[in-house]
Amino acid sequence: MKVAIVILNWNGKKLLEQFLPFVIEHSKEAAIYVADNASTDDSVNYIKTTFPTITIVQNKENGGYAKGYNDALKNIEADVFCLLNSDVEVTPNWLTPVIKTFKTQDSTAIIQPKILDYHNKMYFEYAGAAGGFIDKYAYPYCRGRIFNTLEKDQGQYNDTSEIFWASGACLFIRAKLFRALNGFDESFFAHMEEIDLCWRAKNNGYHIKYVGASTVYHVGGATLKNTNPKKTFLNFRNSLFTLTKNANGFILGKVFIRLILDGIAALKFLLEFKPKHTLAILKAHFSYYSHLNRLLNQRKVLKSKIKYYQRASIVFDYFVNKKTNYKSL
Repeated sequence: MKVAIVILNWNGKKLLEQFLPFVIEHSKEAAIYVADNASTDDSVNYIKTTFPTITIVQNKENGGYAKGYNDALKNIEADVFCLLNSDVEVTPNWLTPVIKTFKTQDSTAIIQPKILDYHNKMYFEYAGAAGGFIDKYAYPYCRGRIFNTLEKDQGQYNDTSEIFWASGACLFIRAKLFRALNGFDESFFAHMEEIDLCWRAKNNGYHIKYVGASTVYHVGGATLKNTNPKKTFLNFRNSLFTLTKNANGFILGKVFIRLILDGIAALKFLLEFKPKHTLAILKAHFSYYSHLNRLLNQRKVLKSKIKYYQRASIVFDYFVNKKTNYKSL
């Protein structure tokens, strides 16, 4: 099985200096690529001079996460792509259980390892933790992380388990499926495009697994921090994008409920003296409505739409019923 580890880079020389040596040391079973999104720093020259065995794929523009990977993967031949953030520290033998799962489970098309917090290695990391799910209204949550509450890793998720979405921080996907799905939806630019990709895979009958025997450590927020209103904008807008495209049932009713819930979130930000985030949510909705016709057309071409949620409202579970860890749900 030919595995290609593809690290998307944009002006990330410091991250490459810090984390690329670990990838090289612990990934003998794979070919390593850096897909550069038209960086203006010294990233490309640094890789060429320091790691000449690494293949660089140079994109013509910074198209964000979605277009960046779509453009780069057209130039890479492999059986499995590993899309790895540049701010991830991998560990010894991290590839072995993932490759074994792909080899022994033909129906498994996407895999995520255990993702722990680089700065606090006893705890799960926000972006993926032990595998992702969404509620009826497309609010994401994870085993090991619900909203901003992170669980301590005590071995409770050392299993191999079916999940709904795998984190884009470290996502393994069979190359044939990535191409069959036409890759990421480039209108997302960044954030939640992996949930959309996974949802489309699920709607086409594929399985997504979390493999807890493989561990990586993620810094998180290296490109956009949680305090950045642009991240708020992208998360709220793109969540609506993927809900509209992929959910079964009466979609406009779900969007109406989202309008109410997002309005409450915007008010919460305002009361916390974060008006820029309130404005970001408003902008997210206006942007969503401007794309609605396209999204409804994308929705029409889906062959099937499965039931996608375990919880009706993770918002209600967390904020009202005070269920702050996955096993309490």
